[in-house]
Amino acid sequence: MTILVVGASGATGRLLVEELLSRGAKVKVVVRSLQRFPKHLRDHENLATIQASLLDLTDDEMIRHVEDCDAVASCLGHNLSFKGLFGHPRKLVTEATRRLCHAIKSNRPTKPVKFVLMNTAGNSNRDIDEPLPFLHKIVIGLIRLLLPPHGDNENVADYLRLKIGQNDQDIEWAAIRPDSLINKEEISEYQVFASPTRSAILDPGQTSRINVAHFMAELITDENAWNTWKGQMPVIYQGVL
Repeated sequence: MTILVVGASGATGRLLVEELLSRGAKVKVVVRSLQRFPKHLRDHENLATIQASLLDLTDDEMIRHVEDCDAVASCLGHNLSFKGLFGHPRKLVTEATRRLCHAIKSNRPTKPVKFVLMNTAGNSNRDIDEPLPFLHKIVIGLIRLLLPPHGDNENVADYLRLKIGQNDQDIEWAAIRPDSLINKEEISEYQVFASPTRSAILDPGQTSRINVAHFMAELITDENAWNTWKGQMPVIYQGVL
């Protein structure tokens, strides 16, 4: 199994790469700087690195990089800095996902390629009824206006739901929605739900990055897990509720 991981040098992305390699998968990563990528992963025999800014790749290059992949995983996100929040590209995750999906479809794969996206519990799944407190809706509306990355997270989920949908012959997808991300050293107990069990604004939970990486790897490598959650936006929480 070969997986392309984008956003691989980020805090969650590198954990996902490590988890996939530990499962015997072949992993390709797109990273702007090898210095930001852990050396013990760089030297792994099953890792191939592509040093580039993802959106600077040509369409032909992107098509070539996904050609032999069984899955593509995106841990892309905006840096928590002024430039990261308000600078360009404003639609980093959406544009990257759109171009990666175009590349997958251009290869006309013989079986559907899995696309696993790290999203956020602050984003609703509008395919199903997810009741939200009125104050939650007000705050989300303000965040949508004031913080462009939230709109990017909404737009990329809408792209997968509406443009790829549930019956695409080339791509199957899942969008993982962790709540407030925290750092932990080891994988621990976590629970996964089809919809949030609490308000990400008014009563946020927590999810460790290493558990997010573990769940994303499960979806990619375990067919039972994939068949349970494909085409959905599961929410993941730390611990047992």
